[in-house]
Parts: sequence; C-alpha cells; structure tokens
Amino acid sequence: MSQINYGEMFDRRRSRLEQAKEWLNERLLLQKLNNPLGMALLLLATLPVAYVLSVLDLKISLVLFMALVGLPLIIFSLFNIAFSIGLMLVIALMVPFGAKFTSAPIGTLLDLLILVSAVGILLRQIKERDWTFAKFPLSYMILIWLYYNVIQVLNPGAESKLAWLYTVRSVAIQQIVFFIGAYAFRNNRRGIMLVLKLIIGICFASALYGLKQQFVGFSAAETAWIMSDKERFELYYQWGMMRIPSFCFDPTTFGILMACFSIFCVALLVGPGSMARKALLSLMAGCALWVMAYTGTRTAFALVPVGAVFFCGLILSKRVLLIGGIFAVLGAGFVLKSSSSGVIYRIQSAFKPAQDDSMNLRLANQKKIQPFIQSHPMGGGLGSCGVWGKRFNPDSELSKFPHDSSFVRMAVELGWIGLILYTLLHYFVLRTGLYYFVRCSDPFIKSLYAGITTWCFMLAVACYAQEAILQLPMNVIYNVFLALMVTLKNFDPAFQAQDNT
Repeated sequence: MSQINYGEMFDRRRSRLEQAKEWLNERLLLQKLNNPLGMALLLLATLPVAYVLSVLDLKISLVLFMALVGLPLIIFSLFNIAFSIGLMLVIALMVPFGAKFTSAPIGTLLDLLILVSAVGILLRQIKERDWTFAKFPLSYMILIWLYYNVIQVLNPGAESKLAWLYTVRSVAIQQIVFFIGAYAFRNNRRGIMLVLKLIIGICFASALYGLKQQFVGFSAAETAWIMSDKERFELYYQWGMMRIPSFCFDPTTFGILMACFSIFCVALLVGPGSMARKALLSLMAGCALWVMAYTGTRTAFALVPVGAVFFCGLILSKRVLLIGGIFAVLGAGFVLKSSSSGVIYRIQSAFKPAQDDSMNLRLANQKKIQPFIQSHPMGGGLGSCGVWGKRFNPDSELSKFPHDSSFVRMAVELGWIGLILYTLLHYFVLRTGLYYFVRCSDPFIKSLYAGITTWCFMLAVACYAQEAILQLPMNVIYNVFLALMVTLKNFDPAFQAQDNT
C-alpha cells in the first residue's frame, strides 16, 4: 500500500495565485533577488535608464551616470570601511589620469569618500566607545601634524585663505585615511589581504599601461593634452624621448611609484610563498624596473639602490646580501659604461650629481630661501608657493620660488616649526615599522613589514628631491601603509601571546 503525501495534497488545494505569491515572496524577500529573477529584473531596469541617458545632453548624462553608479558605492562605504579604502585606492589612481582630460573637480570624490568613511566610524563609536585603534605614538604624531596644518589658516604671514583650503587637502586632510585604515584593519585580516592585493594590482596595472605607452604609443587624447602646453611638452620630451607617466599626472610621480613598488615586490619575494607566487612577484618587479627606466626620473633611479641597501640591512640575510652585492657590481658597471642611448644616459646622470645642473640649481635656491625660513617660524602659509601660489598669489615672491623638494616646501610654507614636525613624522613612521618588524615572529608578516618600511624609507629620501608623497595615488597608498603598520602586528603570534597574558 503506497503512502499518502499530505504535503502534496495540500499544495494541490492551493490556488495558482497563492503559489505565485509564495514563489515571489521567496525570491524577493528571502533570497533578496540573489537569483536569476533578480538578474533579469536588473537587466530590464537598465533599458529605460540607458534610453534616458542617451537622449539627454552629454554632460548631464555623465553626471547622472556617475550618480547612479557612485551613490550606491558611497552608501555601501558608510557600512563597510574596508571596502571604502579599496574604493579610495581606485579613485586615487583614476583621478590624476582623468584630470588630464576634464576640468571638473573629480578630486572631490576622494574627499567625499574620506568624509563618508570618517562619519561611518564616528557613528559606530557611539555604540562601541573603543578608540584603541588610534592609540599609537604614530597616531599622536599624525594628529599633531594635522592640528598644525589646520591652524595654519590663522597664520598671520599667509596671504590667501583659499590657497590654504586647496593645499590642506593633500598635505594633511588625506592623512585621515590612516585612521580609517587603522579602524578597518584592526581585526580584519581578510580585508588587509584584499587591500594589499589591490595595491599590488594597481601598481602592476600602472606598469603595464606605462609599457603600452612606451611601445604602442600614447592615445590621441593623451597626446593632445601633452601638446596643449609648451612647458608640459618640454617636461615630457627630453633627451630625444617621451617620458612615460602611465596613469599618474606626471612621469616623476610614476617613476617614484615604480621604484618603491619594485623593491616592495622583492621584499615579498624574499618572504615565504609558493613558486608561482614568487614567479609572479619577480615578473611584477621586472616590469616595474623596466618601465621606470622610461620615466626619465633621476630620483627614481637613485631610489632603487638606496631602497635595496636599506632592505638588505634590514634583513641581514647572507643570501640576500650576496645577490644584492652581485647586482651592486653590475649596477656600478652599468653606470660607468658609455652609451649613446638617452634612456641609459639619463639613468647614469642620476649617479653623477656634481654634473647635474638641475641639482646645483636646487641647492642654490635652497641657500637663497634660508633667511626667509629662519625669520618666519610659521612660514608663508600653506599654498604660498607652487601651483596654488601662482593661482591665488601670482605677484608674491614665494609663488615664483621653485621649491621642488617636500622638505623645502614645508619649510617655506609651514616655517621651521613645520619642518621639524614633518621630519619627526617621518621618524615616527620609520620607528614604527622597524619596531614591529623586529618583534614580529610570523615570516609573512615580517616580510610585509620589511616591504612597507622600505617603501616609506624610500619616500622619505625622495622627499628631499621631489614632492614624493603629496601626489595621487602615492598619498593614499602611503597612508594605507601607515595603517597597516599599526595593525599587521595584531595577527602575529608574538603579539597575540602578549594580549592573552
């Protein structure tokens, strides 16, 4: 005798309408459109949106499209801080690239994202009341630096409040990314790994695009942008070659980025990992060094051996020291070798500073500005020199001063007090990296500390000759790395054992 399935009998008695309601309820409310029906509905919804965007003016359509895509991402960033950091990194890469082709204030997207993330953290703190993520010596130093830059708006020697407003964003406000990262990464190892992979991916994509520009050529829009300004063209075209900027705004920033990225890959390569991972890191380091040669950036060329020496001194491994010594000998021979290639000659000139007219000119300018720095403890105000100085104070002598170096700029704009604070900030950064590198026991975490600390050391050295940290995407990457400095140790067995005792 067969058994009766009362469930089936009950289902047969329900109407078609009731069955349809239950089916929709399951897919809409329980599965939340995470099913083929949801995909179909979303695809259908794009049809009227695409039609509306196609009939509107191009600028209005672009604004609406950015709003449709950007607003959901920004709202999601309010609830997922780690995601917001990843979005910051992507925006930081694309803003300098997009700024070449539009006068729209696209840089405010990054400011908006920082604001939204900071608000998200503050809202959480209403309930959590836990500020341990910001209680580090480095955190206090960054807060002092932020405070000093903010009160510069009251500097009696400053000639323009607007210049301060435009400059404080890159010099200080973007360092809030450090606190956002310190909060997001404090107990989120998966988020740390995803952000690290994203940074590596961004840098590698930049290297590949730079190689494309070198061997395939610039796009028509990029060529038009370079040719539209005589000074810009002279900056890009030197020694019979076009200098490569990739996604960055200028070749100098890109060259420094590739120099730091190459040594960072070497640091991870020396650490633990599979052969496939090491092969990929070797490929990325090679591509970074290759494309760096085409940037024509002397600072970047000098940074590679400086970073390599620092890293070898940090690791103190016989194998690393032996390989480093071999490359040092080969590099010395390369520098001494005569060549008719513009690329090679530019690299060689980086190691002959006495014959470098531009370096001698910079030293002369620094000597000339010293009396002003000594007599103005708070400087001439943020934005008094450089691009914003020329825009807001074109008749000022400071706006005509070629500061070149970050250290010189801080001394001129923030005075010798600001220069001391800026130097202390670099000291605290390197001290933090070295402190945790020595005390961590996990080989992978130690390799990350070695790579990040070396990257920060290279940037500190680069700041003597260039504005190495203030440009995107370097600014955001740098502050994310500072956040990783104070959070990576949370996942190391040595520090976990201390917390349990």
